[in-house]
Amino acid sequence: MAKVEVIMPKLGESIIEATVLKWLKQPGEKIEADDTLLEIATDKVDSEVPSPESGVLVETRYNEGDVVPIGEVIAVIETDASAPVEPSSTATQDIPASAPTASTSPSPTPPAPTPAQAQPSSTPIVKRGSSNRFYSPLVRSIAQKEGISMQELESIAGTGKDGRVTKNDILGYVQNRTKTTAPAPVHTSPKPTPSPASKASTPPAAETKDYGPDVEVVQMDRMRQLIAKAMQNSWQTIPHVTSYVEADVTAIWQWRNRVKKEFQDKYGVKLTFTPIFFEAVAKALRDFPMVNSSIDGDKILLKKRVNIGMATALPNGNLIVPVIKDADQRNLAGLANQVNDLATKARNNKLAPDDIQGGTFTITNVGSYGDLYGTPIINFPQTAILGTGLIRKMPAVLETPEGDVIAIRYKMILSLSYDHRVIDGFLGGSFANKVKYYLEHWDIDQAI
Repeated sequence: MAKVEVIMPKLGESIIEATVLKWLKQPGEKIEADDTLLEIATDKVDSEVPSPESGVLVETRYNEGDVVPIGEVIAVIETDASAPVEPSSTATQDIPASAPTASTSPSPTPPAPTPAQAQPSSTPIVKRGSSNRFYSPLVRSIAQKEGISMQELESIAGTGKDGRVTKNDILGYVQNRTKTTAPAPVHTSPKPTPSPASKASTPPAAETKDYGPDVEVVQMDRMRQLIAKAMQNSWQTIPHVTSYVEADVTAIWQWRNRVKKEFQDKYGVKLTFTPIFFEAVAKALRDFPMVNSSIDGDKILLKKRVNIGMATALPNGNLIVPVIKDADQRNLAGLANQVNDLATKARNNKLAPDDIQGGTFTITNVGSYGDLYGTPIINFPQTAILGTGLIRKMPAVLETPEGDVIAIRYKMILSLSYDHRVIDGFLGGSFANKVKYYLEHWDIDQAI
């Protein structure tokens, strides 16, 4: 009878861990190959982990809410489904893989607790407090043992990822906590000593802020919190500058209207303006490679691949940016297929971690919401983002051999936000006008 270990999969560059959101199968259940075993989440995207084999799930090594390093074994499947299988006794243990074992070096033993600390907290320590900071089972176990309330746990500064409290953080806190409650030196003035009962009393609960009866309080979901953090980080880190140009896209408008039915019949996807914008931007990024870059300290990293992100609104109102890789090497049909495929995946929450990794530049279509233009915030750590505004009919002055005339033209505003540490006004303006050039010089007679 073979046993197959299920490991936490690699979820894209720079991602070293993921959180177990929900187990969809429990120990003892039969499972088919490719059935979804569990749902996981990273700072970038939620994803599903499929079963690599058919069989019986005999062990899950992590609980919901646990943070697991990439490559760790998270479950075991017995491939002989007909054999009687007993779930492992560790399947529901509330102990993370990082907990000390017989082979690990023992951690320093904290000093003996005071009477107040020796009493375990009567209130269970939950996985997340009011600040939504995650606490591992080991940290919660130590807090419970040392009589540390949730309110007190929330006050501990964490050195782990995203400010999480690690084992060393809480043990260090316990040690300092003991020292601060030691008897005062004999040469100091005597101070009244609280009774043991008052020491052991639980601190008052944190006051809940009252916003009044006319305010509805809506807690941000996890994705909105990540978006808020990313936008704040970008705005506080990058000195933003935005340049605007107006592009005459009459030729594109007329060409698309003429070929869109033939295009869909030939390639099986609708021809929108988005792949046309991607093609123009990809060409301009090849002309101005400094715009296709990021910063690391005092180093400018010029990206050899042109990977363009497509800001996409989700049905729940959140935003995600799937990436078209090597956009400069795709023809219009290839770009249209990628745009439609990624947009469909985003709407159905089916994006894979790799779908949102590796972007070097971003386009956001504010015109799809009816906006003339916007001032987009750069998708950190990129150095530029282009906003494409609403295409509308406008009167314009045209130069002809017979003289100037006023005509109705289709026009749009392009707004380029860029990082002034790398891109100065000349480069930013030149890039925006190059995109305009490619849009305005569209070959209206080109075949699909």
